[in-house]
Amino acid sequence: MALPQGKILRLLLNFHFWILLAILTILTMFHYSAPFGGLIPYSAFGLTRHTADRVLLLVPIVYAAIIFGVKGGIVFLLLSLGIMLPRALVFSASRTDAIVEVIGIALVGILITGWFDTLQKERRLRQKSIEELEKTQRELLVDEKRLAALNSISHCLSLNLDLQEALDKALEQIVQVMNLDMALVFILTKTADELNLKAYYGVSEEFAEGVRWLGVGEGLNGRVAQTGEPLVVEDTAHDPRLTREVVARERVVAQLIVPVKARDKVTGTLAVGMHRLRRFTPDEIEILMAIGDEIGVAIENNRLYKEQQFMAEQLRQSEQSYRELFEKAHDAIWVHDLEGNITTANEAAAKLVGYSVEELLDLNVRVFLDDQSLKVAKEVRRKLLAGELLVQPYEQKLIRRDGSEANLMLTTSLLARDGVVQAVQHIARDVTEQKHMDENLRFYVRQITRAQEEERKRIARELHDDTAQQLIVLSRQLDKIISAEPSPMKDMTPVEKLSERVDNILDGVRRFSQDLRPSVLDDLGLIPALEWLASDMTAHFNISVSVEVKGTERRFPPEKELLLFRIVQEALSNVRKHSSAQSAWVIIEFTEKQTMVIVKDSGKGFKVPEHLSDLTGMAKLGLAGMAERARLLDGELTIDSGPGKGTTVTVTVPF
Repeated sequence: MALPQGKILRLLLNFHFWILLAILTILTMFHYSAPFGGLIPYSAFGLTRHTADRVLLLVPIVYAAIIFGVKGGIVFLLLSLGIMLPRALVFSASRTDAIVEVIGIALVGILITGWFDTLQKERRLRQKSIEELEKTQRELLVDEKRLAALNSISHCLSLNLDLQEALDKALEQIVQVMNLDMALVFILTKTADELNLKAYYGVSEEFAEGVRWLGVGEGLNGRVAQTGEPLVVEDTAHDPRLTREVVARERVVAQLIVPVKARDKVTGTLAVGMHRLRRFTPDEIEILMAIGDEIGVAIENNRLYKEQQFMAEQLRQSEQSYRELFEKAHDAIWVHDLEGNITTANEAAAKLVGYSVEELLDLNVRVFLDDQSLKVAKEVRRKLLAGELLVQPYEQKLIRRDGSEANLMLTTSLLARDGVVQAVQHIARDVTEQKHMDENLRFYVRQITRAQEEERKRIARELHDDTAQQLIVLSRQLDKIISAEPSPMKDMTPVEKLSERVDNILDGVRRFSQDLRPSVLDDLGLIPALEWLASDMTAHFNISVSVEVKGTERRFPPEKELLLFRIVQEALSNVRKHSSAQSAWVIIEFTEKQTMVIVKDSGKGFKVPEHLSDLTGMAKLGLAGMAERARLLDGELTIDSGPGKGTTVTVTVPF
């Protein structure tokens, strides 16, 4: 293959090439000319003249291998063979020895050329390694500077609580480290539909105002905020995505825009730029992406810090408000630890028990509890700790400093920290006076009820003993007149009608007397009285009423049986007057702990108010009287009804 002209020219201009040719020419003259051959004392080295000449031909081969590499060594090896072979084949007296020497010289030349080639390759590899090492060192120095700058930027962003100041310093360092002209940071609004220019460096105020607000998807920064991917722009002024003319007037040419992220969510953009052409390398893009993440974390931390500050302020205000409410509350409030030692209390609590607040803080709640109250307190605590249902507020008694007793309606709650119960809080209202008033009221109601029943009993007795007896006498006299012979009157029809009417009045008086005070209740007890009431209603009002007894029958004191009877009587009276029912049921269920009396009907029902106390305002005085009688029994009355559902009245009385 012919050498290119350029290489031939470079070869001819290389003085080593001419030196090699000169050496080769001189050695050729020594090898073939006798006068020249005698100039060197070969015999001194134990060599023949032509053997020494052949050995000397190794010189240009080695020289060429050193200067021109393996190719040069092989070329001059071939030239040396061309010089030695004619002499060995034609002119040598000992042709075989000459050929062996030529072959030996050729092999030595090849070995020497290969050896120099290996050395040169190793030298080139070492040189390349050194160059790569120096390049790596230079890159490491650059990376070290960049990492130092990144560390400085990160340090600035993480330690400075003022976000604006931190961003301003960070942008200044970014411009200096990356050798830029400008840098901008945009932050997404809460609605995530607009970008707000939060900080800038190296641009004019006109430019900053011109890009103060950008929509997501608008322009270059809006595109990055939308896609979350970095964007490199080589010539901003001629980019079709540019939407603000102020950017062109600022003469921004090259731009690199990366997303600002926090928790893998885009929260803004970081843009850097130059007023001249510049190609941003992948390393620079990667570095700016890392800075963008740092800025995103700083923005998120600042947001969390502000939220924490806001929450702390809210908590402080809440604690202050709670403290004011706590101290000024009319209800007594105190807190004690799990051993019962009072840790805090308000003035109302101190006034309730007769101690000062300071004195209370040195006391244990056991000081204010007798054995029964302590038992109640332990049960309440057990239920709260076990997560069981506790009906609140509940009644509790305290012993004041002067030894008097206070009745409280108490609400108790547990105070926990990190999921561990630390204390117990009580809110108490003193109902001592109210309880006395309620007891007095119940006493008066009981007395009124007793007086009412006594009056009913008296009226029933008078109706039975006086009015009924006189009506009986009148009825018998009328019977005598009707049956007299001869008849005192021609037409006895009016007298017969009068006698019939007297009999009807007598039946009504007897029934009215039984309603006022059924004698069966006094003589036989509650169950027979209810059975009589049911049969009387069935007979006179055509409403089927049945009585069912469950459990083992138990007698109550006469006063309680009378109250239960009146409740059932009023319930059946309501069935007769208002329900339009054809059937009703009375169920008495006895258990070990309570007695339950249920009156159900199949009538039209009604809307039950949320509180039974509202019955009075609804003019349902009968139901209100039933509820009051249930309270006199220390029991509870419930009403379940609704339009079209019928009505169920349940009275539960503890045994």
